Amino acid sequence: MKSNESSEMYLETILVLSKRLPVVRSVDVANELSVSIAMKHLRENNYITVTDSGFIYLTDDGKSLAEMIYERHQILTECFIKLGVSEDVATEDACRIEHVI
Repeated sequence: MKSNESSEMYLETILVLSKRLPVVRSVDVANELSVSIAMKHLRENNYITVTDSGFIYLTDDGKSLAEMIYERHQILTECFIKLGVSEDVATEDACRIEHVI
């Protein structure tokens, strides 16, 4: 099986859950890998703040990083389009590649 980061994360989560639960269901995996985990990491790295009402704001560091990522995405998309790749494929490929570089 060809492995990727996402698949590995799911496999690891299923293993960890199976040590705690008698059976593992999709909902258990979803809860474990929920958005709240990602948001927690963003807060811990001082990229966002979240108000008591649940409003999310980028910190200066978060905004700077987000702008850099988005600029990279735009540049890659434009390059792929200039190379003859369709806009949909260029956008999708740029999204994948931007996080690797």
